[in-house]
Amino acid sequence: MPRFSIIVPVHKVQGYLRECLDSVLCQSFPDTELIAVDDASPDNSGRILDEYAARDTRVTAIHHPANRGVGASRNTGAAAATGDYLLFLDGDDTLAPGSLDALAERLKQDGDPDILYFDHVRTYWWDSVDKSLFGELLASAGTDVFRITERPEFLKLFAMTSNRVYRRDFYRGDPEFAFSDGIYEDALVSYKTMLSAERISCLDRVILQYRQRRTGASTRSPGRNHFVIFDQYARLFAFLEGKPELAPLHGRLFERAVAHFHFCLNNPDRIPPHLRREFFRLAVRWYRRHLPAGFVPPAELRSFARGGYARLRMRESAACAVRGAARRKRKLRKTLAVRAKAVLYRFHLRRPIDPGLAVYAAYWDRGVHCNPAAIWRKAQELAPHIRAVWVIRKSEVDQVPEGVDYVIPGTRRYWRTVARAKYLINNVNFANAVVKRPGSVHVQTHHGTPLKKMGIDQQRYPASANGMSFRRLLDRVDRWDFSLSANPHSTEVWERVYPSSFQQLESGYPRNDVYVTAGAAEVEAARAALGIPPGRTAILYAPTVRDYQKGYVPRLDFARVCRELGPDFVLLARTHYFHAGDESLRELHERGLVIDVSRHSPVEELCLAADALVTDYSSIMFDYANLDRPIVIHADDWPVYRASRGVYFDLLSGAPGDTPGPVSTSDDDFVRIFRDGDWNSPRSAGLRSEFRARFCAFDDGLAAERVVRRVLLGDDSPLPHIPLPDRTPAPAPSALPERPRVPAPGVEPSDQVQSAG
Repeated sequence: MPRFSIIVPVHKVQGYLRECLDSVLCQSFPDTELIAVDDASPDNSGRILDEYAARDTRVTAIHHPANRGVGASRNTGAAAATGDYLLFLDGDDTLAPGSLDALAERLKQDGDPDILYFDHVRTYWWDSVDKSLFGELLASAGTDVFRITERPEFLKLFAMTSNRVYRRDFYRGDPEFAFSDGIYEDALVSYKTMLSAERISCLDRVILQYRQRRTGASTRSPGRNHFVIFDQYARLFAFLEGKPELAPLHGRLFERAVAHFHFCLNNPDRIPPHLRREFFRLAVRWYRRHLPAGFVPPAELRSFARGGYARLRMRESAACAVRGAARRKRKLRKTLAVRAKAVLYRFHLRRPIDPGLAVYAAYWDRGVHCNPAAIWRKAQELAPHIRAVWVIRKSEVDQVPEGVDYVIPGTRRYWRTVARAKYLINNVNFANAVVKRPGSVHVQTHHGTPLKKMGIDQQRYPASANGMSFRRLLDRVDRWDFSLSANPHSTEVWERVYPSSFQQLESGYPRNDVYVTAGAAEVEAARAALGIPPGRTAILYAPTVRDYQKGYVPRLDFARVCRELGPDFVLLARTHYFHAGDESLRELHERGLVIDVSRHSPVEELCLAADALVTDYSSIMFDYANLDRPIVIHADDWPVYRASRGVYFDLLSGAPGDTPGPVSTSDDDFVRIFRDGDWNSPRSAGLRSEFRARFCAFDDGLAAERVVRRVLLGDDSPLPHIPLPDRTPAPAPSALPERPRVPAPGVEPSDQVQSAG
């Protein structure tokens, strides 16, 4: 029998669930079981639970066949628990390190009370942490063990589920403690258990890290569902009937209930403006029905005693008058400042949306690239009635393919086009000034699977967050209707780091379709376009940018590496597009040491041409893995990069699914891996297989079609994913028909024979 049973109800928390489970399983206290209840979650939460249960015997995953609500999930977990104490932990919250040790010690000291309360902090998406309001109250209990009638001030404790542990025999000994349906069920159980406990104690320590989600929390979904609060508190007062010993507490409980109504009424995340009058009317009715004799309401609750919504609104209006005037003054100044260049855009925003117009952009308007380009090409085939216009910066106009319609940012036609477009598709974000019109559809395709920290996770890493406004970032995210994902890992990360209400499309990345659909002809054409001689092994070297460095800093000694690898290999060097056109690399290209492909487009053609990929932390590794060709990681600065940029997993760990192939940390390692054949060994293939299983789940060659059908054609029936074993990647260059070998520049055929021998 474990000391603690941690019960986690799970529904639509895939972006936070791993952190929650890890916070429990990484506790130093060993005597624990974790019971997680998947309430028919429509996302990947159930799969994550099964993954944890398969590798840790302390985890039990229970799956509801149909959605029953968070209360029923807690009831299911409590019924399955075998521990001495129950701790209910929501799937988006976490336990602080060392929590279970501290709880176990205090429970032993207090002689196993019925309930032990503890402190919590609120954590916010902007990386802020707020203390609770109850630290002093908890500390005031000292080492006392008491009944609530002896210390009624503790009725002020936050009436939630996760800030206490229950002795299992006490909790399961009364059927009244089962959770009911609907939200606010935690307040009802909190008060019932507190009123029934014979022995209560408190721990003045932060145990719970209570996440304040920007979106997605049930209590932050405004609507009529919040009206259930009246039924929940009515059940509480029905519970009090026939318990004369609790009569002295009626006034305090009544005040707590009405204060809760007042909080909801004034919170638009719960009660929207059009429902306020009705909510207030029901609150007044509840107030009068349950009013204890002699109760004198505090000033902030007197509106419920007086009734009359019009009177309430008058008082609120008077209180807001000064604040409103100041806000209007600031808004007017801002409006006047931007009106000159926004007037044309505003005019077009008043015109009807053009249902046959789609605007595409990629890499901050750098050209026709990446996922948007693949979607655009598929749309020409499946949705030719939708006209496409690309946003292209002036410096890149000469690279636009013939026949592609485009606009230059800031021009009159640009503002007219983005104002009226039905569909706006980008792999980054459109400019701040672009307005999300009702009826328009914004698609965020992204441009890579995240290894490095993204979105609001960047707040802790100054090297990447320098100068970034995360509030503005989330304003841009709020425009998204769809977010594309190439694998479950991305789905989880996008949900957490871009907290908003977009819909996730687990379509795969459209740019990666070619890795499944291309054949031998496309591979041969790609190699010919790059001038790769037949019989040579082409290594594509594609490192990413370093946030902690300025400019391009080579991570390899190209001259030495090429010399020591010999003429059988040819190195294709591609810098990040931030550094494309580096003079030193161009010089190496002119000397014939490397082929500089930094400005070659598309990058998919480079991948098709290459026998192997060498990269460091670039997301190209996840794309290239679809080809099932060798990948080598060259990471000479991993500790610095990890500390300055932050990462989601240990790329160099060698653990299944983390590392795609051999790892090099120096020029010597790099040369050895290729000369000794480790780059293409069975060990390398085994690592790559696990990596592909984790990160290539959705890239089956149908991604672009999925997006076009769902977004542009409104087809809600998704195309099923082709299983990984059933896919046939584009053939490797080594599998192509043999061609006569071409000598390397400056090397005689006889020299090649000697070196090969």
